[in-house]
Amino acid sequence: MENQDYLIPLNGLASGRKEFLWNAGKMFFEDFGNEEMLDADLEIEAEAEKSGKEVHVDCRISGTVTVLCDRCMDELVLPVDTEAKISVRYGEAPDEIPEEGEADGDREIVWIGTMETELDMRQLIYDYVCLSLPMQRFHEDGECNPATVEVLSHGIKVSGEHPSGNPFEALQGIFGDNDDNNN
Repeated sequence: MENQDYLIPLNGLASGRKEFLWNAGKMFFEDFGNEEMLDADLEIEAEAEKSGKEVHVDCRISGTVTVLCDRCMDELVLPVDTEAKISVRYGEAPDEIPEEGEADGDREIVWIGTMETELDMRQLIYDYVCLSLPMQRFHEDGECNPATVEVLSHGIKVSGEHPSGNPFEALQGIFGDNDDNNN
């Protein structure tokens, strides 16, 4: 998995703001083993701000991803427009969740080892894109494949249906014709 494009160098990061611009396509999601994303055209704009030992990263992800429609199974292009705001902290994450006053505002806190020199943004980008997509993914009304919609609305006629309409008729008499046992 090639990750040089999604790294923020923390060691060489000068105080102040630094901008990063990356693109993510289908291969980005394939590297995570995600086969749902048939295609992607995403632009990631990250702005890292370092002051002292603190690093804040604001990340905007926009573009489109192509998935299968849950209704008709045709390709469906979905817009992506999401933001991630993180604060980088060095050391190990505390065992306890901080109390309300100790949080870092509206930022997600990312803990990295004290010897880490880079912040790998791949997992964060992947997570935010996947979480920004709707749970149910389908075309707007009237845009689904008409043949599939027809089958879904009327059902499929299965040949060889039982003539009496009772699928359990074949089970009658399985225990013999003794009606005395049914009382």
